[in-house]
Amino acid sequence: MSAGHTVVVFGAYGHTGRFVVAELLERGFVPVLSGRDAGKLRALAAASRPGLDVRPAPVDDPAALDRALAGAAAVINCAGPFATTAAPVIEAALRAGIPYVDVAAEIEANADTFANFADRARAAGTVVVPAMAFYGGLGDLLVTAAMGDWTAADEVHIAYGLSGWHPTAGTRTAGRAAQSRRDGRRVRYRNGRLEYHQDDLPTLDWPFPDPMGTRAVVGEFTMADVVTVPSHLSVPEVRTYMTTEAAGDLGTPDTPAPTAVDERGRSAQTFLVDVVVRSGGSERRATAAGQDIYAVTAPLAVEAVQRILDGRIRKAGVASAGEIFDAPDFLDALAPHIICSTTK
Repeated sequence: MSAGHTVVVFGAYGHTGRFVVAELLERGFVPVLSGRDAGKLRALAAASRPGLDVRPAPVDDPAALDRALAGAAAVINCAGPFATTAAPVIEAALRAGIPYVDVAAEIEANADTFANFADRARAAGTVVVPAMAFYGGLGDLLVTAAMGDWTAADEVHIAYGLSGWHPTAGTRTAGRAAQSRRDGRRVRYRNGRLEYHQDDLPTLDWPFPDPMGTRAVVGEFTMADVVTVPSHLSVPEVRTYMTTEAAGDLGTPDTPAPTAVDERGRSAQTFLVDVVVRSGGSERRATAAGQDIYAVTAPLAVEAVQRILDGRIRKAGVASAGEIFDAPDFLDALAPHIICSTTK
């Protein structure tokens, strides 16, 4: 079903956008390269595949966005900060009547998408999937798969076992935008809602499965999962954790950007995501392992687009990955990029 479908990639020349373009080409889609810098778009087209359509579009120019999306089957937004780009590109997708997928890791930007577009997208019969990425999308799929036949749980814990974290320029820009919006406060999800606080973050040991084993993690290192998971699952407590090495890398201003170590452009970074869901005295678990958190975002986003265009979805409107897709089947389809398992 992918052959001949054109998919606009907004922010195509960014670090993650390049992985998404490559994944689309590998699957037989026809990517249309869009974003704010015409020169970078043309350079990417020359390096990727001669003849790719280049459609520059400033995010604050609705007419240019309409031209960029004209005739496309879907759009994937890879351009952060999503607090700035998500709403205008979603608006353009609604005008074009095509599905929208983004890779936003920004908590508030994702919350805004659910709050501001749920009714309009549902009424239009259009699909909008925010946070279809390593943060937000993958965790939500794992939690949904782990819960299985449970309709509710008492608490969800998502521990990120990253070997390290060399953030991209886009990650740093998005982080600054989020911090500015929070006025220096931190965010967490407790008692069924987002809370802002200034408490110090605790450090504790997390028993990751082998071969990683027990590692020190920063508690309440809150990621986009606190938006995606409770958007469709009845869980009052969602907590995320990050290995101290990765948190330290992100918090250090001079940590360099990722460096490619293989022919796919992936970095040497490895990850193990460990999900624990608890209800009463019962516990269920799911894990995912792979290489390079930015690179694996591409198969997540493109698999989502493929399933939307194939009709393998559960609803229209704004929805997170675990709600709109068959989570176990989706996770199976990610191999060999991501190796997943569940324990019940």
